[in-house]
Amino acid sequence: MTVYDEYQKKCCTADQAVQLVKSGDWVDFSQSCSYPSALDAALARRKNELSDIKVRNAISCKPVQVLEADPHNETFTYNLWHCSGIDRKYVDQGRAYYAPMLFRNCGSYYTKGFAPVNVAMITVAPMDKHGNFSYGLTNCCQQEMLDAADTIIVEVNEQMPVIYGMANDHIHVSDVDCIVESQEPLNVMPNRPASEIDKQIAAQIFPYLHDGMTLQLGIGGMPNALGVLIAESDLKDLGMHTELMSDGYLNLYKAGKITNKKKKLQRGKGVFSICMGSKELYEFLDHNLDILSAPMYYVNNPETIRQLDDFVSINSCIAMDLYGQICSESAGTRHISGTGGQLDFVTGAYAAPHGQAFLAMPSMHVDAKGVRHSHILPKFTEGDIITTPRTQAPYMVTEYGVANLSGLTTWQRAEAIIGLAHPEFREDLIQAAEQQRIWRRSNKR
Repeated sequence: MTVYDEYQKKCCTADQAVQLVKSGDWVDFSQSCSYPSALDAALARRKNELSDIKVRNAISCKPVQVLEADPHNETFTYNLWHCSGIDRKYVDQGRAYYAPMLFRNCGSYYTKGFAPVNVAMITVAPMDKHGNFSYGLTNCCQQEMLDAADTIIVEVNEQMPVIYGMANDHIHVSDVDCIVESQEPLNVMPNRPASEIDKQIAAQIFPYLHDGMTLQLGIGGMPNALGVLIAESDLKDLGMHTELMSDGYLNLYKAGKITNKKKKLQRGKGVFSICMGSKELYEFLDHNLDILSAPMYYVNNPETIRQLDDFVSINSCIAMDLYGQICSESAGTRHISGTGGQLDFVTGAYAAPHGQAFLAMPSMHVDAKGVRHSHILPKFTEGDIITTPRTQAPYMVTEYGVANLSGLTTWQRAEAIIGLAHPEFREDLIQAAEQQRIWRRSNKR
């Protein structure tokens, strides 16, 4: 039997494929762009036939049909490794639940049996002549999840690009139980436009950048603003090593800034683990020999990052306190995103020769009533989740400057951190530091 015969034998409709799901099962949608839209909709149609179905995913980019069809969560429980804006709304409503993790360890939760998978459903690229389906935009912990699954259903989508990987980048037709052909649009997440504050923060970071550095950028307005500055600059021969590739990198490739010629690992190759962005980005990646996908256990491993000389990591955070504790995933107890790879890259960048890690945020925000709130707090007391501990606090950035907290005493940190705060809040923060006994008497005011 040829691979094409086997393909046809296993091919079925989405409604037929989801009949493999049984009450009580854990169903895994993988992450981000592997989201199986047609299978999600078909599973939602079985809402009245099933009970206690636990669905696992990360970074949803469109309404999730198993939740839309089940507004009271009578059948489906939605579980997330990381949250998007859509996911955040589900969590706010008590209809979805976050699973705390370090991204570099995510695959091990499957291999160690901590994350059971009865049925895996993922979107893949069309089969090649050898019988292989490329995982395309999601390497991450895809292989570990599929290895843990009792049953594997692939949703074949011709829009999924074929992306070459260092490892764990495809599955063979012989390892698949069901094949569903789909025309559903792939998930997209273009970078949001940069605000004026984003541009001010990016301008604070830019002087620290240099030729030949290997760059890890997060996603959002500030990294997008920084990407514009780099694209318009004289910087050259940059490298890419990132957990998430976004349109910000596409702009740098198009501007000729990323060549990967100076990288110590995978010279000449940009490396990512997950990609989310625009259709143009996906088309750029299709069969592109300049780009490699890699498992998250490799990309986010501090030992890997340590070997990248001149490594620069730039990510966002939500708030920090005067001790240097950093919250990047909640506002009080309200869940916002997730730990992701922030601590991975902070750890790895510190260990890399000439490495630097930056965590950036606006100094404050204005609420719906017009009241200003500082993002620099005396201390965390409202249940905020500490993503990066004070012992690993790196370069911190607001629109008011950059402060390297490594090696500083509590009074030195307090002074440096208050210097990043909005001027309106600085006197109150000094008084709090005095009460907390972390303000030296001779400190400037």
